[in-house]
Amino acid sequence: MADLKGWVPRLAGQAVLVIGDVFLDEYLIGRATRMSREAPIPVLEFEQRQLIPGGAANPAANIVALGSAALQVGVIGSDSTGTMLRQVLQGRGIDIGSLVVDAGRPTTVKTRILAQMGLRFPQQVARLDTLSRQPISEAVERQVVEAVQLRLPEARAVLFSDYHTGLLTASLVERVRETAEGAGLLLTADAQGRLDQYSGFGIVKCNADEARAYLRRDLSSDEDFAAAALELRERLALTLGMVITRGADGATLARADGTTQHCPAPAVTDVYDTVGAGDTTIAVLTLAALGGAPLDEATMLANTASGLVVRRVGNYAPRPDELLGALESWGGE
Repeated sequence: MADLKGWVPRLAGQAVLVIGDVFLDEYLIGRATRMSREAPIPVLEFEQRQLIPGGAANPAANIVALGSAALQVGVIGSDSTGTMLRQVLQGRGIDIGSLVVDAGRPTTVKTRILAQMGLRFPQQVARLDTLSRQPISEAVERQVVEAVQLRLPEARAVLFSDYHTGLLTASLVERVRETAEGAGLLLTADAQGRLDQYSGFGIVKCNADEARAYLRRDLSSDEDFAAAALELRERLALTLGMVITRGADGATLARADGTTQHCPAPAVTDVYDTVGAGDTTIAVLTLAALGGAPLDEATMLANTASGLVVRRVGNYAPRPDELLGALESWGGE
């Protein structure tokens, strides 16, 4: 195996414009003390509240944690939650100068209620989302495009993180793509199923279920996924390649030259939560490609970084020292 540790320092010092649906992830944690008399549910006594960057803000948080700059482009509401999200992003070192305020929609919040029951991590009991899925208006789209055009000279790549809550319309993606291509920037996307919007990009990522749904066929073996990755790479005319993530089975990629490869996942124990693993993957793929890593080594780096994330509850952004340690422990040379 290649010496993946050598790529870790090259994940730093890059600048990526991250555009997509930004969320505030709220975690309300309480200790389960008894069952309610009103309904068959546990009663939790409040212990703590955590606010974490979510949605497209999570790839940005990963980029910053790995030593690079993230320029966040997204839409928030004119509400107190939007103010809190700004503060959370600033606290993570994310550049928020290109956030657009839309008074006609709420800031997206995903509130998770977790019960502490003496285990290593609390267990999720319920989730309540506050959001709008309506596409952004033409006026807001113009503001977003203007924000992108203003910041493109500072970036080397544009990463699209599509959570399907109205920002990344087909027209917006096309307008940003044309502008970024004209500037010679790398384009990457976590399409989360809406693959057609990202044709002509450098790297596009989706997971196994999204690939099955898009291609409308079952995929199970390495050979199935290799054929699927190759078909998606060709359909989308990707200039670097297509990556299909497969959880504990690793990831399968197809390069622009028509070759395919399966990259196994590290042998991770104590998997607690898969939330955020895909965000980490696209962040690492983008930074590694900017650093000059070939697609297979970039994918193996991303697999390792995602392995660190699934051992935590909620979004987590691994640091370079953690990634190096994981490569040492799980095999990275």
